[in-house]
Amino acid sequence: MALNNTYEARLVQQETAVGAGVQILLLALLGSAIGMGPAGWLTGLAFAIATWAVLSRALHRTRPRSFGPANRVTLGRAILVGGVTALVADSFESSPPVSLLVGLTAVALILDGVDGKVARHTGTSTALGARFDMEVDAFLILVLSVYVSTQLGAWVLLIGAMRYVFVAVAKVAPWLNAALPPSMARKTVAAVQGVFLLLAGADLLPHLANLAVVLLALGSLVWSFGRDVIWLWHNSRTARARSEAPDTETVPAAKPAVAAVAAGTEEGPGVARAAGLRLTVRAGARARVAVRTEERKMRELAAAVR
Repeated sequence: MALNNTYEARLVQQETAVGAGVQILLLALLGSAIGMGPAGWLTGLAFAIATWAVLSRALHRTRPRSFGPANRVTLGRAILVGGVTALVADSFESSPPVSLLVGLTAVALILDGVDGKVARHTGTSTALGARFDMEVDAFLILVLSVYVSTQLGAWVLLIGAMRYVFVAVAKVAPWLNAALPPSMARKTVAAVQGVFLLLAGADLLPHLANLAVVLLALGSLVWSFGRDVIWLWHNSRTARARSEAPDTETVPAAKPAVAAVAAGTEEGPGVARAAGLRLTVRAGARARVAVRTEERKMRELAAAVR
C-alpha cells in the first residue's frame, strides 16, 4: 500500500515538472519568434519556477490520489499566463506583437470556463483545484492590469491588486476569511475583468472608449468586493451574538439562587433552583430571538445584494 501511494505521489509531481518544462518550451518559442529580451526571459522563468514550487508544495500537503483532468486544464492555463507575463515584462523594453499577447490571453480566458466543467463532469472537484484556478485567474488579471496601466495610468493597477489587498487585510481581520454564499453576480464580475482588460489592451477602441471600459471593470469590482465585505461583517456580528448571548444572559440567573440560599429557609434550595431555571429559560428564549432576528437580517441582506 505504501509503495502504491509513493508511486502515485511521484506521478503527481511528474505532472507539475512536465508543466514547468512546457512553460520553458513556450518561452523558447516566444523568444525565437519575437526576439524576447532579458526582462521577458527572467520574468517568464521566475513564473515557471514559482508555479512549480507552490503547486508541488500544495500537492504534497493535500496528497491527492491523482492530479486530475481539471487540474491539467488549469495547468495549461497557467502556462499560457506565464507566456502573457513574459510578453508584458518584455513590453517595458520593446514592443512585442499585440496580436500574440491577445491570442494567448484569449485562449487562457476561454479555458477558464472549461476546467470547472471538466471537474464537475468527471467528479474530480477539489478544494485545491478551486484554489489553483482562482490563483491563476487573479494573477492573469494582475498582469493585464499592469499592461493596461502603461496606456491609461497607474490607477488601473487597483483592479489587479484588489484581491491581494483583500487577502492581506484578512490576515489581520480573520472575519474576512469566512465562506461566502454562492453568487452568480460575483462570478460574472470576476469573469468580465479579464475580458474588459483584454479589450482595452488590444487597443481596438478609441482612447475614451478604452477608459470607459476599464472604469466599468473597476467600478463593478469595487461593488462586488464591497458587497461581500458588508455580508462578511454582518455574518461576523451574527456569529459573535450567537456565541456571546448565552454567557451574558445566564449570569443574572445566579443572583436569585444566591439570595435564596442566603435566606437559610428550607425552601431556599428549591426556590433557588426554580428561580434560576426560569431565568435561564427566559434568557435562552431571548438569546434565540436575538439570533433569529440577526439571521433574518442576514437573509434579507443576502437577498438584497444577490
